[in-house]
Amino acid sequence: MSVIGQVVSIRIHPVKDEPGVELDTVTVAEAGLDGDRRKKAPVHLVGHDRPETRANLVLDVPSADLEALVGARVTVGGVVLGIARTAGTCAGAYADVLTPGTISRGDVVTRGDVVTRE
Repeated sequence: MSVIGQVVSIRIHPVKDEPGVELDTVTVAEAGLDGDRRKKAPVHLVGHDRPETRANLVLDVPSADLEALVGARVTVGGVVLGIARTAGTCAGAYADVLTPGTISRGDVVTRGDVVTRE
């Protein structure tokens, strides 16, 4: 596994079109971050160059680096995510939760194997 970066911000967006809520730590289930409203994907990751988006996790890497991870498995704190696709007109990438757990600000993000879907 190689280190990709670090979590610099965690946000949930409980109510559509209202400001997000910053968290230090969050529990992540298969459906996404606890307290977050359901969106296009369980988790939205973005780089430090696009922190104004409504992403859940902001990492200390450029968004293009996250977009290049489509198909890969990453570990963020105690959570394993499968990077499913780019976020379309938004920056960053959408991910599925493969192993639930907790994520905290400052957690290291590592890249694992390529995700295979059956």
